[in-house]
Amino acid sequence: RDPRSGHYPVPRRYRLHLSTACPQGLRIAVTHSLLGLDDICPVTFLSAVPDCPGGGHAALRPLYEASAHRYAGPALAPVLSDDWSGRIVSTHAPDIMRDLDRHFGDGRAPLYPCRAAPEIEAVERLCAQGVDEAAQNAGRAGADPVVRAAALDVLLDTLGALDRRLADGTPYVAGDQITAADVELWVSLVHLDTVHRVHLDASAVQRIADHPALWAYARRLAAHPAFGAHLDLDGIARRHHARCQGLEAAGAAVQILDWAAHAGGADRAECR
Repeated sequence: RDPRSGHYPVPRRYRLHLSTACPQGLRIAVTHSLLGLDDICPVTFLSAVPDCPGGGHAALRPLYEASAHRYAGPALAPVLSDDWSGRIVSTHAPDIMRDLDRHFGDGRAPLYPCRAAPEIEAVERLCAQGVDEAAQNAGRAGADPVVRAAALDVLLDTLGALDRRLADGTPYVAGDQITAADVELWVSLVHLDTVHRVHLDASAVQRIADHPALWAYARRLAAHPAFGAHLDLDGIARRHHARCQGLEAAGAAVQILDWAAHAGGADRAECR
């Protein structure tokens, strides 16, 4: 946003480096597709499972070393890089998504419309705390059962509030058009069903599934080409198993949605 930084928007100057098995990478990939930026900001897709210690990617190492003298940390994705300098511009997914929308999304309906800014920020907090964090705590191995139960209550309360909002007939979570709030929520629901679910008992998963408007919404967005085309279910599973230290629970057998069947399915035209 500051022209003195030298990072002004130029087509094909910048490049994204993403793993769609990672929630943040998946969010950026969906945002990139919704904005139609294939010819403006190229994407390099990375392996689902990082190939370096600390969750880093060997392919990103030169960018990190060029950007920080004697950098010794992991070369983590996502990355927005500058092809002119060979350096990193940003590794912060929310900023990357907003910059793509504000500076490269000309002619497209904005994903961060000013009128919906408070609602989008509220959904971002709900997803981070009420879905992602709560689901992780509810399935944490070895945690106090009281803590796990409280986290499950937070998760169910959040899902219930979102389900009621969508049951009112609103097609998208922040109004009548797709916004960044839908990208946030959809990715959280994907990982709730494909990652967090496997650490919950069957009863908890049944209660999570009992939000028909919310899961119908997730299924409908999965059929949208900008969403479903980036859904790497095998990669998500491999990344999860490579990193996870938890115990598999009975909920692992109770899949809520058949994501593979819905991605690119017959309902795609409805979502365009």
